[in-house]
Amino acid sequence: MHIAALIAGLVCCLGVALDAFQTIILPRRPAGRFQITSLFLIATWTPWVAIARRVRNEKAREQMYSVYGPMSLLLLLLLWGLLLILGFGMFYFSMGSPFGDTMMGKAATVLGQLRTDLYVSGTTLFTLGLGDVVPHSLHARAVIIFESGVGLGFVALVIGYVPVLYQAFSHREVSVALLDARAGSPPTAVELLRRHGFEGGEEAMVALLAEWERWSAEILESHISYPILCYYRSQHDNQSWLSALVAILDTCALLISVIEGPSSRQAQLTFIMARHALVDLGLVFHIKEHKAWQRQAEEDRLPPEEFKRLCGALGDTQLKLCGDAAAATRLHTIRALYEPHAVALGDYLRMPLPKWVAVPRKNDQWQLLSKMRTEAEGVLIAAVRGSGRAAPAEARIDVHADEHGH
Repeated sequence: MHIAALIAGLVCCLGVALDAFQTIILPRRPAGRFQITSLFLIATWTPWVAIARRVRNEKAREQMYSVYGPMSLLLLLLLWGLLLILGFGMFYFSMGSPFGDTMMGKAATVLGQLRTDLYVSGTTLFTLGLGDVVPHSLHARAVIIFESGVGLGFVALVIGYVPVLYQAFSHREVSVALLDARAGSPPTAVELLRRHGFEGGEEAMVALLAEWERWSAEILESHISYPILCYYRSQHDNQSWLSALVAILDTCALLISVIEGPSSRQAQLTFIMARHALVDLGLVFHIKEHKAWQRQAEEDRLPPEEFKRLCGALGDTQLKLCGDAAAATRLHTIRALYEPHAVALGDYLRMPLPKWVAVPRKNDQWQLLSKMRTEAEGVLIAAVRGSGRAAPAEARIDVHADEHGH
C-alpha cells in the first residue's frame, strides 16, 4: 500500500509540474494529448456546450460561452493545487503518516492517517504553518520544507500567468474592435472593401492588411502557447477573434483573385500568415477528428445566390470578379485552402463565421453618418452654386466618394 501511495504521489506531482511547465513556461505547443490541461479542456468544454445548447435565448447562450474561458482558467489552477495536495499527501502516507495529531487519537485508522496527511499537505502547500500537527521524522520534515517551496513557486506562477493571459487577450481585442468601423459588425469582406473605396483607400487597405499580418503572427504566437485564450469571447456579441480573422482571409482571397493593384501583393502576405495561424490553432484542438470536419464538405459559405449578392455589392468597388471566369475559379480555389479549417474551428468553439455580404441593418452607424455627410455636402454645394463660386476641393472629393456609397 505504501509503495502504491508513493507511485501515486509521484504521478500527481510530476504530472502537475510537467503540465505547468508546458502550459506556462514552454514557448511552443507540447506534443501529445495526455497533458492535464488538454484533458481538462476536453472534459469540461464538451458538457458545457451540451448545457449551453439547451438555452433558447441566444444572448444568454452566448453569455454562457463567454463565461467558460475565465472560469476554466480558475478551475485549472484549482485542479493543479488539488493534485499537488494529493500528491504530497500520498508521500506522507507512504512514510507511514509520521505526524503527531491530537485529533487523531491513539487508535489511528488508515482513513484517519490519510486525512491527517492531506491536511498537512494542504497547510504546507499554502504555507499556513499552523503547527497543530508535528512531524516525527527527518524525512517528513524535509518533504514539508520542499512542499513549502513548491507552494511559493505555485503562487508565483499563478500571479505571473494570469496577467500575461489578460494582456494577450486585451491586445488581441483592440484590433478586433477597430475592425468594427472598417468592416462592420460582424465584419465582412465586402463591407471592408466598400468602406475603402475612396480616394487613397488602396493605400489605406495595404496598411490595414499589413497590420493584420502582424496581428495574425501575434495570435499564432500567443494562442499556440496559451490555447485557453481561444475560448475567451469578445465583449460584444457580433465580434470575435475568429470572425475577424476569417473576414480578413475573405478579403485577401478577393484581392488575390482579381489580381489588380498593389494591394494584391500585401493580400498574399497577409493571407499566408492568417491561414498559418488558423490551421495551427485547428491542430491544437484536433478539429480534423471532429464531426464538423467531415460535415464541412457539405456546407458552402458562398452558394450561387450569395455569390450574386457579392457581385452586386462589389459593383461600386470596381473589382472585376463576376465578369472574369478565371477570377471566380481562383476565388473558389483560394477558399478551399482555409474555409474547411475555419468552419470546423468555428463549430468547435461555437463562434459563428462571418458572411461574405453584410446583412443590412436599420441602425448601421456607418450608413447614418454617410447619409448625414451627403445631405450636408449637398446643401453646401447648392449654396456655393447659388453664389456663383467654385465648390471647395474637399467637398468635391467627398461628394464623389459618397456617390459610390462611401
